[in-house]
Amino acid sequence: MERTDCYQIRPGPPGLRCVEARELAQSVLAETGAPPQQVEDVVTVVSELVSNARRHGGGVTALRITARAGAVTIEVSDRSPRRPRVQPWAPAQPGGFGWRMVNRLAHTTGIHSHHGGKTVSATLVAGGN
Repeated sequence: MERTDCYQIRPGPPGLRCVEARELAQSVLAETGAPPQQVEDVVTVVSELVSNARRHGGGVTALRITARAGAVTIEVSDRSPRRPRVQPWAPAQPGGFGWRMVNRLAHTTGIHSHHGGKTVSATLVAGGN
């Protein structure tokens, strides 16, 4: 039977910080023995999703990391129904690269709207997208 590890945080005020989310991701993946490149990619995606939820979504309401053999799914919920979008390419302007980066690193992404906001998910597989 395949082992699945699932970790979830429902932060209270003032909300989940990126550093806390990265530490959780590193801890989860250390337990699974994930390859270093996958760990780096997962930590980057966690950081970007949490940062976007804090900056554009009214704060993180939940973070869930599910690790299975060869794949990790990250789900970040926030208070905004507004869907993320890829910004026009403008390398001279700061910001606007997070969702583009998540989509490059993840095998799949998804957005689920619900009462009180949305949940953005990204699944990364060992060996890249």
